Amino acid sequence: MNSGWRVVNQSAELTDRPGRDVVRARARDLERNSDIAQAVLHAYRRNVVGRGYALRALTGDEALDTRLEKAWKRWTDARNCDVTGEQSFHEILRMMVDRKKVDGGILILFRYTRGGLVPFKLQCLEVDELDVSQSSPKHRGNTVVGGVEYNRYGQPVGYWFRQYDLEGYQAMKPAFVDARDVFFFKSKRRPSQLREISDLAHTITRIRDINEFVLAVAMKERISSLFGLVIKRAEGKGGFGRGGVPAPGGQKDYSSVKMKPAMIMETGPGDSVEVIDPKGTANDAAGFLKTQQGLISSGQGLSYEAVSRDMSKSTYSSARQNAIEDEATYAEEVELLTAFMTEVYEAFVISGVLSGLFSIPDFWQRREDYLNHSWVKAPKKWIEPVKEATANKIALQTGQKTFPELCAEYGKDWKEAIDEMAEVARYAKEKGIDIGGMLFGTGTADGPPAGIPSPGDGHEDDGDGAVTNGGGEQPEADS
Repeated sequence: MNSGWRVVNQSAELTDRPGRDVVRARARDLERNSDIAQAVLHAYRRNVVGRGYALRALTGDEALDTRLEKAWKRWTDARNCDVTGEQSFHEILRMMVDRKKVDGGILILFRYTRGGLVPFKLQCLEVDELDVSQSSPKHRGNTVVGGVEYNRYGQPVGYWFRQYDLEGYQAMKPAFVDARDVFFFKSKRRPSQLREISDLAHTITRIRDINEFVLAVAMKERISSLFGLVIKRAEGKGGFGRGGVPAPGGQKDYSSVKMKPAMIMETGPGDSVEVIDPKGTANDAAGFLKTQQGLISSGQGLSYEAVSRDMSKSTYSSARQNAIEDEATYAEEVELLTAFMTEVYEAFVISGVLSGLFSIPDFWQRREDYLNHSWVKAPKKWIEPVKEATANKIALQTGQKTFPELCAEYGKDWKEAIDEMAEVARYAKEKGIDIGGMLFGTGTADGPPAGIPSPGDGHEDDGDGAVTNGGGEQPEADS
C-alpha cells in the first residue's frame, strides 16, 4: 500500500518554502473558524503565559532591586512598552504564543524612541512583513533568503521588511533592520531550517476533517428533526371534506394546508395519512469526535483533557499525571518566552541607565551583576489541595524541595513570603496571640502553649537570658 509513497530528502528550507504560505493561511482560517483549533490555542495561552510573570531583580542591593521591579511594572503598561500604545507586555506575550502556533513565528523589533518611561518600546510585526522578493544583501558576502539576511555561517544578521504608505500600498524600497534589534520568536527543529513553519501544520488536516464531519452531522440532525405527513389517496375517490380545496376532477387539494399546533383536519373520502419521522444518529459521532480530538491534542503534545476540558472520565491520579506531562510540553514554550523576556529586560535596564532613570555609577563595570534577575510565574490552582499540600510538606521536610523552590512554584518571592510571615508573627505577638501555636497545632488563639510565658504576665526577659517572675526573684538553679 505504501509503494506509491514518493518522498525526497531536501533541506528544511526547500521542504517548507513551497507550502509555508498555504499552511499559514489554512491555519489562520482554522483559527478564525474552528472551535477545536481555538481550544488548542487557549490551552497554550493560559498555561504558557496565564496571568503573567513577575520580575525578581537579583542585583544584591535590595533598595535597587525594589526600584527596578517597580519601574519594570510601570513599563509593562501599554503606553510605555508598545509603540502603538495598545497592548500591555503580557498581552504581547499572549499574542506571541498564538502567532507562533498559527503562523509559525512573530517578529518583535526593539525600537529606541522617545516617549514613555524609558526611550525603549516594542514593535510587533507578522512574518508576512518579511520581503521575500529581496535578493541583494546589505553586506557583501551575505545571502538573503526569505527576507532574512544570513552570513556564511547561517547566522541572521538582518531582516528586510516591506514598507507601506499610509494608504496601505507597498513602497518600492524595503527597510533593513539589524538582527540585534529583532527577536524572531519561532521554533527551530532542523539545522537547515531558516524560516518558520506553523506549529499546527501536522494537525491542520485532521482539524478540518472534524469541522467537516461536525457540519455533516449537524446537517443530518437538522434533517432528522423535520416532521412531515404524506396524504395517500385512494384512486378514483373524490369529494370535498373539511380542510381542503376542491381540485380539478373533484379531488381534494391539500397543498395549502400547513401543520399547526393542536390542529384538526379531515381528509377526503378514501385518503389516509402516513407520518415521516426520520431518526437521528448523533450519538454515534461522539466516540469518533473524542478519538479525533485526542489525536489532535497528542499531536500538539497535550492531553485530551487539557484541550477538550472534559474531565468526566478523569481521576485524581490521571489528572495529575496528565498535568505533569502537559507541563513538560509547556516548559519548552516557556523557555523560549523567558529568553525573549530576558532580552527585553536587559534592554529596558540599559535604556533606564542611559536615560537617567536609574542612577548606577558602576553599571558598566558590573553590568552582569546589575542585569541578574529571575522570573516568577503566576501560580496555578491545585487539583486536590490536601494531597498537594501534604506532598509539598513532605518534600520540604525531607529536603527534596527548598523553601525558595516551593515559593517559586506558587508564584511567590520567598523573601517576601518570609517578610509577610514575620509581620504576621510580630502583629500577633502585640495582640497576645500565639500564631505559631495556631498554625502548627501547639497552642490556641487564647494564649501560648503551656510552659511558654505570655506577654505581660509578669515573666519578662531582662536581656540576660534569665526569666524573672512577678516578684523579680530569680529561681534557684539546679546544682
